[in-house]
Amino acid sequence: MIKPEVSICMRILGIDPGYGITGFGLIEANRGQFALLRYGAITTPPGTDFSARLEMIYNDMTELLKLAKPDAVAIEELFFGQNVTTGIGVAQSRGVILLAIRQAGLQVYSYKPMQVKQSVVGYGGASKHQVQDMTRRILHLEKIPKPDDAADAIAIALCHARSHTSLLGQVQAKSTANQF
Repeated sequence: MIKPEVSICMRILGIDPGYGITGFGLIEANRGQFALLRYGAITTPPGTDFSARLEMIYNDMTELLKLAKPDAVAIEELFFGQNVTTGIGVAQSRGVILLAIRQAGLQVYSYKPMQVKQSVVGYGGASKHQVQDMTRRILHLEKIPKPDDAADAIAIALCHARSHTSLLGQVQAKSTANQF
């Protein structure tokens, strides 16, 4: 008896959080093939009260989730470099984004920048340009998507697609599901 092929088609929304610019990229992953469906950025005007910026991000993310209808959402974990003040603002932005995802009833997956680089380029120490160029190549795009935050978000979505749709990712997902 021949079993019909099971299609593992998944819509993944990648998010690169920020309070000035939050990049997003929606891809479709199907049996190792990837297609870019849409990308862009949620922006807030500089000089606007910070709590108002957070509200704008939350409202826009809620709307994006309704329009995109993703099966999963992948978001970059924060890396605090030199500027801790900026990091705190990005962390607050990430918080309202996570709230919107949770309220939409979606599963969220977090990836460290090194994991994204490893998944997309094959080297955890890859440069930002290398990640963006490899993202362009994987998706067969003519040019690197702009703004950079959107290109980064697309790479985050690809990272999830590659880790989650791999055999190892499926086994890990099943074992995690069996724990609850």
